[in-house]
Amino acid sequence: MENKEILQQIATACDDKRAEDIVALDMQQVSLIADYFVICHGNNERQVQSIARGIKEKMQEQDIDVKRMEGFEQARWILVDVGGIVCHIFHKDERNYYNLERLWGDANRVPLQFGLEG
Repeated sequence: MENKEILQQIATACDDKRAEDIVALDMQQVSLIADYFVICHGNNERQVQSIARGIKEKMQEQDIDVKRMEGFEQARWILVDVGGIVCHIFHKDERNYYNLERLWGDANRVPLQFGLEG
């Protein structure tokens, strides 16, 4: 499966757990960290953890390795590393503070599609 397909799977997993303001950034021309970032937020710690779990489960269903997950216990900013794609799941209060979309403003947004499965 190509990174763009995995990106959509991750975004769908976020959407399935009612993540808010899901944004995908193409990082290939601006950073060596990852090919893509997915950024979203939940309204409380439990939802933030649920989103992270949902991504991990969706990746396991596809036999895709989650390389690393950090910040799960505190659930203020969970980072899920899926190789070329890094998903940042914020608590809503933290998202505005860190404002990764502005920090990585040179990155192009990647259009995502939701609700088309079935």
